Amino acid sequence: MCSCTRRSVIGLLPLAVFSLAGCMKQTEGAETVHYGRETCAMCGMIISDAHYAAEIRGATDKALVKFDDIGCAIHWLDNAKWDDTAIAEFWVMDSEDGTTWLEARKAAYLGGVVSPMDYGHAAIRELRDGASDYNRMKAAVLAMGLSSRCPPPKESNA
Repeated sequence: MCSCTRRSVIGLLPLAVFSLAGCMKQTEGAETVHYGRETCAMCGMIISDAHYAAEIRGATDKALVKFDDIGCAIHWLDNAKWDDTAIAEFWVMDSEDGTTWLEARKAAYLGGVVSPMDYGHAAIRELRDGASDYNRMKAAVLAMGLSSRCPPPKESNA
């Protein structure tokens, strides 16, 4: 092999490494939502508002499921019959900045807001007047039932 061919091959190695790294599946942490292009796993609507997005990663297969409203995520979990051990990670977008992922079970929730599927809850960093914790928000969403804007999925994703 001539020296110019060897240099060409060696020059392509970093490109090959970066290309392969792009194919590796992320197995932890929240992932970027491609707003306006990805759909909610529960209702099938396009995820378009960064202030209300949620993500759940399974504990066993590390698969990530995305939602357009925390209420959709709560109902999806209830429909899937997942308990806390089946969930590796549960993220919700900070509604105040629309860019910061919060751990859903540690976040606080403001009620009475207009959310994408009308579940009426927005995640914030910490409890304050008028906010509730995850368990109270979850109970309120489940008691409300499915939003008229959020039909049940045809098949369970569990």
